[in-house]
Amino acid sequence: MEYAGFGGLIVLALNIWAIISIFSSSASTGSKVLWTLLVLVLPVIGFIIWLVAGPRGAAAAV
Repeated sequence: MEYAGFGGLIVLALNIWAIISIFSSSASTGSKVLWTLLVLVLPVIGFIIWLVAGPRGAAAAV
């Protein structure tokens, strides 16, 4: 699947946001690595799966 233009920028921004949120979560290191790989390998589908089932950020844990 190829992304171009504005849509590609949106996907990139959302994936960067997801990866930052993954690393700021309180999940174990193994979980962080697996979620990051999922988001990187499957950019759109991985992001959607992470959004629904992924580890929450430190702010959401309060």
